[in-house]
Amino acid sequence: MSKLYLVPTPIGNLEDMTFRAIKVLKEVDLILAEDTRNSGKLLKHFEIGTHMQSHHMHNEHKTVENLIARLKSGETIALISDAGTPAISDPGFLLTRACVENKIDVECLPGATAFVPALVNSGLPNDKFVFEGFLPDKKGRQTRYLALAEETRTMILYVSPHKLVKTLAEFIQYFGEDRAVSVSRELSKLHEETIRGTATEVLKHFETKPPKGEIVVIVGGKPTK
Repeated sequence: MSKLYLVPTPIGNLEDMTFRAIKVLKEVDLILAEDTRNSGKLLKHFEIGTHMQSHHMHNEHKTVENLIARLKSGETIALISDAGTPAISDPGFLLTRACVENKIDVECLPGATAFVPALVNSGLPNDKFVFEGFLPDKKGRQTRYLALAEETRTMILYVSPHKLVKTLAEFIQYFGEDRAVSVSRELSKLHEETIRGTATEVLKHFETKPPKGEIVVIVGGKPTK
């Protein structure tokens, strides 16, 4: 039976790989990987010998049609990203949508994703939240901030290390200096840390200690009167 599997992979600690993920990756006909060199190390570690093909943001528009044809012929395919759950700020949406449109089964395995532990670690309200991923670099960034300034739910953002200080300064500008912020860095890795405080306090911390590694930022929503 043809099926697309979306398989989460560890965000840093290989012990977070699930037994089921390993089983699926060993049994499918093809593994689509965001970076075959990076994923090759993971597959080697778990002794997975399934053929692998590159599938990333620069080629996914061109490969979807061929992959749908292969799935229709009866093949099973697994999609993995460099880390975490596919299609969450990573390739995967286009192929998943095409499978749904072509009535091909899609199954996403539960597993690692960076924003859930960051949200839970933050101590900020998590009964309602909104995932923003990466903010626009230039065009549309101010517009997005103006909209988020009115957001009352907790917000989740992915921020690259070299943009963190700038982003925290923008939080002060658009959200206010006392807005609650939590920055989680290197989740599940040896140097994991979470810094919590007001936007001003967290900015001061990272101005003196330049950040490194993968970063998830949690921002408290606008207080309601």
